[in-house]
Amino acid sequence: MAARPWAYFDGLLATDLVDSVDLQKNPQALERGGWWAVAATFEGELRAYRFARVAPGPLPAASGTWSGIPSASWRSSLDRTAYLAGVRAIRENIRSGDVYQVNLCRVLSAELPPADHADPAALAAILADGNPAPYQGTIFNGAEWVVTASPELYLSRNGDAITSAPIKGTAPTPDTFAYKDIAENIMITDLVRNDLNRICTPTSVRVQTLLETQSHPGLAHLVSTVAGTLRGGVGWADIFTATFPPGSVTGAPKIRALQVISDLEPVPRGPYCGAVGYVDADNHTAELAVGIRSFFSTTDDAGRRRINFGTGAGITFPSDPLAEWEETELKAARLMALVQPPQEPRSSG
Repeated sequence: MAARPWAYFDGLLATDLVDSVDLQKNPQALERGGWWAVAATFEGELRAYRFARVAPGPLPAASGTWSGIPSASWRSSLDRTAYLAGVRAIRENIRSGDVYQVNLCRVLSAELPPADHADPAALAAILADGNPAPYQGTIFNGAEWVVTASPELYLSRNGDAITSAPIKGTAPTPDTFAYKDIAENIMITDLVRNDLNRICTPTSVRVQTLLETQSHPGLAHLVSTVAGTLRGGVGWADIFTATFPPGSVTGAPKIRALQVISDLEPVPRGPYCGAVGYVDADNHTAELAVGIRSFFSTTDDAGRRRINFGTGAGITFPSDPLAEWEETELKAARLMALVQPPQEPRSSG
């Protein structure tokens, strides 16, 4: 599709971009109608793209190829030593009563091949085939792209019904969850419930499922589902203000956890841990995923193109630093293997 913008979510291919809006400057844009692809960075940059043509269909055919990213070329914003030190620092914050839980993340980055060998449609097809996910999707704005294989629902909306399904708790198999995973999930589920209470009618917010086990390629998660009924007059600006960033990738209490994250993480997360998906303003529906298990492109001031991928873990007081590092490795292993050059041996992750 050359360099023309497009988006693909929930089996819908969107083309013919007609509007691009900074939602921080124009928060009412999503109330005007139309089908919008939405990408939000963890740091709060909210961008929406309105497309004129939206129709069911397959992923678009790639105009180029995906030559792959050699595994040795990735660099992490926190190496193992720094990550373990970060976990220990968070445990001290918890010991002193500042926080109860903090999500500590690192961003891996590598140089991108030339554009005709780094086609986001080709990458999206690789992920859809090798790591199918409930909220997989792509936004390409003509310059940069986000390709996600997210397993986690940040928000869905159907009229005045709103739902969030935070993931907390990760293990190699469903029978290997620890007590820490259960405690972490319950804590963040309560945080999400409080977030939704800010925008929903009194007594409407309910935990529909708690500690549901979900299996995904290479690992298992604990997932809880929280739903409520929006108050009259609540718009998307109110929804984002009340719920963003997603609770599962911040911590509790959220404001203090964000301060700890800012102190410990040396680079912005960008679309990783933000939100990616679509809003159908005409039909008052939406599906936005948490931007985990996602690759995204960036261009630095010198014009160098890079690919980025984030991984992290929720830290509580019982956390073992090495085990948390290994969880970040587990979450990344399968997807990193999928984007390697075809000739490079792949791990079984």
